[in-house]
Amino acid sequence: MRRLGLFLSVLDRKLVRELWQIKSQALAIAGVIAAGVALFVLMLSTQHSLELTRERYYQQNQFPDIFASLIRAPLQLETHMNAIEGVAFSRTRVVTNVALDIEGLTEPASGRLVSLPEEAPRLCGIELIEGRYLDANRENEVLVNTRFAHANGFKPGSSVTAVINGRKRKLEIVGIASSPEFVYHMRPGELLPDDKRSGVIWMGRRSLAASLDMEGGFNDVLIKLQPQANRALVIEELDRLLAPYGALGAIPRAQQTSHWFLENELTQLKTMATAIPMIFLAVAAFLLNVVLSRIVAVQREEIAAIKAVGYANSAIAFHFVKWSLAISLLGGGIGVLCGALLGRGMTAMYTTFFDFPYLVFELPGDVVAKALLVAIVAALFGALSSVRKAVTLPPAEAMRPEPPARYTKSLIEQLGMQRFFSQPTRIIFRNLQRNLGRSLISLFGIAAGGALLIVGSFSLDSVDLMTKLQFEVAQRFDVMVTLNQAASQSARQDFASMPGVQQVEAFRVVPVEIKHKHMSRQLGITSLMFDAQLNRLVDAQGRIIQPRNSGLILSATLADLLDIDVGDEIELQVLEGRRRHHQVRVTQIIDDLMGTNAYMESQTLHLLMEESASVSGAYLSVNPLKTDELYSQLKKTPRVAGVMRKGAARESLQKTMDESVGTVRTFNVMFALIIAFGVVYNGARITLAERSRELATLRVIGFRRTEISYILLGEIAILTLVAIPLSMFMGYVLASATVSAMNTEVFRIPLVVSPRTYAFGAVTIMIATTISGLIVRRRLDHLDLIAVLKTRE
Repeated sequence: MRRLGLFLSVLDRKLVRELWQIKSQALAIAGVIAAGVALFVLMLSTQHSLELTRERYYQQNQFPDIFASLIRAPLQLETHMNAIEGVAFSRTRVVTNVALDIEGLTEPASGRLVSLPEEAPRLCGIELIEGRYLDANRENEVLVNTRFAHANGFKPGSSVTAVINGRKRKLEIVGIASSPEFVYHMRPGELLPDDKRSGVIWMGRRSLAASLDMEGGFNDVLIKLQPQANRALVIEELDRLLAPYGALGAIPRAQQTSHWFLENELTQLKTMATAIPMIFLAVAAFLLNVVLSRIVAVQREEIAAIKAVGYANSAIAFHFVKWSLAISLLGGGIGVLCGALLGRGMTAMYTTFFDFPYLVFELPGDVVAKALLVAIVAALFGALSSVRKAVTLPPAEAMRPEPPARYTKSLIEQLGMQRFFSQPTRIIFRNLQRNLGRSLISLFGIAAGGALLIVGSFSLDSVDLMTKLQFEVAQRFDVMVTLNQAASQSARQDFASMPGVQQVEAFRVVPVEIKHKHMSRQLGITSLMFDAQLNRLVDAQGRIIQPRNSGLILSATLADLLDIDVGDEIELQVLEGRRRHHQVRVTQIIDDLMGTNAYMESQTLHLLMEESASVSGAYLSVNPLKTDELYSQLKKTPRVAGVMRKGAARESLQKTMDESVGTVRTFNVMFALIIAFGVVYNGARITLAERSRELATLRVIGFRRTEISYILLGEIAILTLVAIPLSMFMGYVLASATVSAMNTEVFRIPLVVSPRTYAFGAVTIMIATTISGLIVRRRLDHLDLIAVLKTRE
C-alpha cells in the first residue's frame, strides 16, 4: 500500500485510505450493484446466446422460410414450386402422426413420422447426435429425436412399435438426431412438452411413402427463399398451386410451432433484462448517496483545508465522484463475472425446454459495456448531491463544525403518547423523525428487497393456478384421443364401446385461415359442446365459458393480433374439403391462458362445414381399473394418431416447473437478500458512525449495553416492520408489471400472489435484517468508549 502511494496523488491516497476504512460498507454497496449488473448480464447474455445458437443451427441446417401441408400431390409439382419467383429450392416430404407402443409405457405414445431422402437433406437437415444415417435398403430403420430418446432410454439398436396406416411395424432405431424444425415439440392440449410420450421419428422416404400409399406423391413441403424474395407473394402463389391437392395453407417461419415458441421465450428474456436490474441500481445509488453524504459531513474541515491550499472545486468534485465510481466499478466488474457464469448455467438450463444439439454461450461486448455504463450512471446519481454540497461549501463555514440538529418533539410526543413508551423508545422515534428523508429511503430499500422476493416467487402461485385451471376445471377427462383424419359419427360409438370408457365427448378441429382487414392467421377452430362435462372452455379467472348457438369465440390475444372486436364480421376460409369462404360474426372474446385459439359451438361448426357430426378426436372418462385394457385397445386402433393421458401430462408439467422455476427462484432470493442486507447494514453502520458519541455518553451515564443496542437496532426493527407491508404492495405492483411484460402469444401468466409468498418475503427480509443487525451489534459491543468520547463532533 505504501509503495502504491508513491504513484498516487494526495487526493487519490486519501481516497484509497477512506475506502479501506469503510471497506465493509463499500463491499455491501458493491454487492447490491453486482446483483443488479449480474441480473442484467445474466438475462441479456442468455437471450443473446440462445439467439446465436438458434441462428447458427438454422443456418447450418438450412431452416426453411415457408412450410405447407396438404393431403396428397404428385411429385411432378415440385418443378412448378421451384419455378415460383423468389423460391431458391424446395423439399417435398411424407409426414404423418402415429400411435407408438413403447415398452414399459402402458398408454400409447405419439409419434410424428417424417420422411428423409436417401442422402442427408440439404433443406431442413438433421444433426446426427449418435449412431448412423438411414440405410435406404433397410425399410424399418429410423432415427429418433434426442429428447424423446433420452426420456425413454433409447440407444442405437433399440426398437419402437408404430401403427402405420393400420399396420403394426417394429422400427429399429439406428441413430439419435435433432432438427431445427423440432427444437420445441409438444402435442395439442399440453402446456409443456412431454418427451417420454411424444417424439419425432425420421424414416426413409421410400419406406414411409409405401406404408402410407404415397408412392409418387407427397403431403408436406418446405421452401427456402432467395435473399430478396417477397414472402407474401410466394405464399400466395404456393397456395394457389397446392389448393387442388387439399392444401392446408402455407405459413411463414414466424408461425411454425417450434420457432414461434422459441421466439416468444426470447422476447420474455429481453423484456425482463431491463426491469428488475434497475431496482437494484436505484437502491445502490441511494446507498452511495447516503454514505457519501455522511463522509462529506464528517470531512467538512478537511474539505475546507484542501480548498485553502489551492485545490479547485473541480478537483474536489472529481475526488468524490471517483469515490463513488470506485465502488460502482468494483460492483460492476463482480456483477459482469457473476452474470457471465450464471448466464452460462441458465443457457444450459434451457435444454430442459429446447432441443438444441449444442449451446453456444457468448457474452457480447456491448452487454458488458451497457452493464458497466448503468453502474457508472448509478454512481453518478449517487454522488450528485454530495458532490454539489462539497463544492458549494465555503471554506470559512466549513472550518466550523456542522451545527447540531434542531431538537423537535417526535410525533408520539406531540400526540401526548410519550408515557406509553420508554426513554430509549422515544429516542428511537425522535431520531427517525429527525432523519426522515434517510429513514424513508431506507424504508424503500428494505421494501424493494422484499418486493423482489415476491416477484421471484409468485410464478409458483401462477403455475399452481394454471395447473388447477387446466387439469381440474377445464380438462376433466382422463384420456384425450386424436385421429389421423376426421371420421364419421360412428367413431364416437367405437370409443364408447372400448374397455373402461364411461363417458365420451367427441370434438372436431377444422383448419381455417381467419382474415380481418389486412391481417390473417391460420389455426384450427375447435368445437365446443354446450354444457360439456369432460372438456370445458375456461378463462383466466376460472369462469366456465358456454358457447352460443352462432358465431365465433376468439382468445383475446388472437383478437388483439387481428384487431377484432366483439360484433365484427371476419372472413373465414376453410382449408379442407371444398375450401369455402364464409363471413362469420365474432360473438365472444375470452381472456384465456395459452395460445391463439378459436372456438365454435359443435352444431354451428358442423353446419358451417355442411357435414354430419364428423369427429377429429374424443375426450374419454375412464374406469381407472380398466385403463390398461383401454390402452391396449387404442394401440391396436389404426386411425388413432395420439393419446394424451391427463395425469401423465400433469406430472410432466410439475416436474419441469419444479426444476426450472426452482432454479430461477433461487437466483431471485439470493439477489433479494443481497439488496436487503446492503440497505440494512449500511443504514445501521451510518447510524452507528453518526451516533457513536451519543451512544457512548448514554453508556457512561448508566444505560446498559442492551439498552444501547436497543436504541440502535430498534430503528432498524421499526423500519423493517413498516417496510414489510410496503414490500407486499410493491411486490404485487411489480408482479403485475412482470406479468404484463412476460405475456406472449404462447402463455398468459395469471397474476396470483398467495399468502404463502407474502409470508416467504416477509420472513426472509426479517432474517436478512436480523443477520445484518447482529453484525452491527457486535461492532457496538466492541465500541471504545474513551476513544469515541475524545472525538470532536
